[in-house]
Amino acid sequence: MLMNPPLWLSTVSVVSLVLALVCALVITLDIAVGRRQHMWIMNVVWPITALYSGPLGLWAYWAIGRAAKPTHHHDGHNEAHHNHSGHSRPFWQSVGLATTHCGSGCTLGDLVVEGFLISWIPFTLFGHAIFATWLVDFVAAFLFGVAFQYFSIAAMKKMSAGKVLLDALKVDALSLSAWQVGMYGWMAVVTFVIFGHELDKGSAVFWFMMQIAMLAGFATSYPVNWWLVRKGIKEAM
Repeated sequence: MLMNPPLWLSTVSVVSLVLALVCALVITLDIAVGRRQHMWIMNVVWPITALYSGPLGLWAYWAIGRAAKPTHHHDGHNEAHHNHSGHSRPFWQSVGLATTHCGSGCTLGDLVVEGFLISWIPFTLFGHAIFATWLVDFVAAFLFGVAFQYFSIAAMKKMSAGKVLLDALKVDALSLSAWQVGMYGWMAVVTFVIFGHELDKGSAVFWFMMQIAMLAGFATSYPVNWWLVRKGIKEAM
């Protein structure tokens, strides 16, 4: 076990976090200057995705997620055309987008809890503060995830707000749970196997481990999202 993170790991962690912030900023600026997504919630999803996936997320945005700039026609009306249509892209890409959408809610919830609310969690579970944190993480991630799903479903289907909320709850319960399995699994390995103790949440190494945890969450959630989209429970994006 590593009682303290070695210098090389701290250096790698800082580089990864800085790269991720730069990638998220590049995507944000690109959207802001005219590459707005057809579904507005994706304007939030893509920068958040880059926060844990860094250059990989930036590549995915450029390859399959970047919207075309609006074109101006002779009649003076402004019409936006998008290069990437959910109906024409390969199925695996649609599933990937659905997974990043789910993951953004998880990531946002984890950032809020781990970065800001952790000092307000006064209890432990099974003798470990990390388990109590995971419980609050899950609740926050679920709330954000349902909100993300709600706005996506509302944009794609015309139905009552109550029906949209029920669909969002049904879809997010499975995909988010699968995501958290991967995330918690990796952080359990980090905490109990690699280091033997909980990492300082103010350290770059902790947040680098969280980046890897989010990628693990993507890996465990992707097959579930594949099934949800294939069965028509979740809309292709």
